Amino acid sequence: MNKRQFFKTGILGAAALALSKKMSALEYYPNPSEKKWAVLYSTWCGSSRDAGVWISEGMDGIANVFDVQENPDLSAYDHLIIGGSIRMGKVSDLMQQYIEKNRDQLKDKIRGLFAVCGNRMQPPGDEVTSMLINNHLAKLCKVDNLPSKVFLGRVTYGLMDEQSRDALKGMGMPEYDNLKRSECMTFGKEVMASTMK
Repeated sequence: MNKRQFFKTGILGAAALALSKKMSALEYYPNPSEKKWAVLYSTWCGSSRDAGVWISEGMDGIANVFDVQENPDLSAYDHLIIGGSIRMGKVSDLMQQYIEKNRDQLKDKIRGLFAVCGNRMQPPGDEVTSMLINNHLAKLCKVDNLPSKVFLGRVTYGLMDEQSRDALKGMGMPEYDNLKRSECMTFGKEVMASTMK
């Protein structure tokens, strides 16, 4: 091998190694567990992404966390927690389509449901939980009597599409952040504990 070829091969190898490290750094690796857990979420502004990661943290990090936009194959998972950000009383169309398409594979593995919504910055009560979980997400998944939680979300104008941002600004809605890591972690613990009974 001549000197030029040697340097080309070395540079390409180093670039490939750097690229593979960079790409794998974006993936979330959970702690090992006897059973495989996953959290599936849909989000508009990142609130449900953070809720999903914090739910997994509450489970000591054993759940892998997936955005529904990834169209993940969840067939290898034993336990699932499903949820997402709410607009107009529903999770995203993409989440609804994913659940409908994969319902038979998912429904016997679902251990918990969650929703993230603004709720006019007011604590969500039983009526809101019933509307968003029992009458929407649970019906969509064809499950019932599971641990569930509605978390308050946040509004970050820089992460919103122009139409939604303009609508909220037109209503005088300020930016806010009411999502609490501790509540998400507590819910993760509750869901995990419910499978050990």
